[in-house]
Amino acid sequence: MPVRPSIVFIVADDLGYADLGCYGGRDAAFGPVSPTLDALAARGLRLTQGYANSPVCSPTRFALMTGRYQYRLRGAAEEPINSKSRGSTTLGLPPEHPTLPSLLRGAGYRTALMGKWHLGYPPAFGPLRSGYDEFFGPMSGGVDYFTHCSSTGQHDLYLGDAEQQADGYLTDLITEHALGFVRRSAGAARSGTPFFLSLHYTAPHWPWETRDDAHLAPEVRRNLFHLHGGNIETYRRMIHHMDEGIGRLMALLRAEGLERDTLVVFTSDNGGERFSDNWPLVGGKMDLTEGGIRVPWIAHWPAVIAPGGVSAQTCMTMDWTATLLDAAGVPAAASHPLDGRSLLPLLHDATWRDEQPLFWRMNHRGQRALRDGRWKYLRVAGVDYLFDLASDERERANHASVAPERLAAMRAAWEAWNASMPPIPEDATVSLGYSVQDMPPR
Repeated sequence: MPVRPSIVFIVADDLGYADLGCYGGRDAAFGPVSPTLDALAARGLRLTQGYANSPVCSPTRFALMTGRYQYRLRGAAEEPINSKSRGSTTLGLPPEHPTLPSLLRGAGYRTALMGKWHLGYPPAFGPLRSGYDEFFGPMSGGVDYFTHCSSTGQHDLYLGDAEQQADGYLTDLITEHALGFVRRSAGAARSGTPFFLSLHYTAPHWPWETRDDAHLAPEVRRNLFHLHGGNIETYRRMIHHMDEGIGRLMALLRAEGLERDTLVVFTSDNGGERFSDNWPLVGGKMDLTEGGIRVPWIAHWPAVIAPGGVSAQTCMTMDWTATLLDAAGVPAAASHPLDGRSLLPLLHDATWRDEQPLFWRMNHRGQRALRDGRWKYLRVAGVDYLFDLASDERERANHASVAPERLAAMRAAWEAWNASMPPIPEDATVSLGYSVQDMPPR
């Protein structure tokens, strides 16, 4: 096993559980949507029961960066951080907090974030303040793919700490900067100085624009949520553009002789939006139903991971933070112990299992959830549900009335966990403009 692999952590934005072909997704009119990711899954490990730490953008990213439940930080109480947070000195990832990139950089890794940040605005917050050597991308949650303007109409594209004017489709620009970082780092990686690349695409987040839709940009700039726009084929093409970029990255790793010793992990920050395919799951972004939190997880590392692995091991975003540190031989900061646990044994053996309870809470609609083995406890708007996910992944058959003791025990376990977390601040807000999809029947 390589002692210090290079690492590429790819995060899609609002990707549905079944949008990729390897998760049962349908082909588009132009053909397969995700051939590169499907091939990575076939040559590596695919998880079927993996989750995001939150059903919305920035809270999950707090967990990814820190390896801890996002509820421990004030900024992650916003669902999500929005443009109203500009100038805030509290709503962001504190620069003094240990992060995945800062810990890896402290161990000699070169680090870069190419893509979406969404963890607070300069001057108080930013990627270069939290462990990254290089950064290219937007600071906010969503920008137009051509004008690179946020929902307020403000230009939001940065190179390092400086605003960057650039022409082009954002997905392709992110890919180009990722390729440039790998090229600059390849020689050092072959000589024993590995790199850590966070490749955080905004695709397939709204607005619904493909590479060929530059003519839509002026209209979309005035209405970034694009509520009257988009369609399934546009959405699938956006995923395909991202997949093409990942294909170019994998080709470069092979050409540089780095593919074997590079750990590539792919996921989404939360469940899908209105054009997503979450089958057989119900719900989507902003929901603690399965469609809002269960996401693809693919890992590819030829030196370690055997091809064709499929695992039902449960996990959350923060578990992969712990896994990457473990793979790199880098300990967590003693001052900030991880809530995530390492899945490194799973990368060596796809049959490995170590099930632990997974907890969520969401200010929006007073949601809470606990998954423990095959069972899931869910509360939405004051109504409690109990689902057997092993037989009912669509969360349609509520066992609350027929298994009251199990429901009570899981409710008590959630309450005990919640008591160990800081309370949701009274001034925490839920951003508007995100689609709330189908919820369980009352």
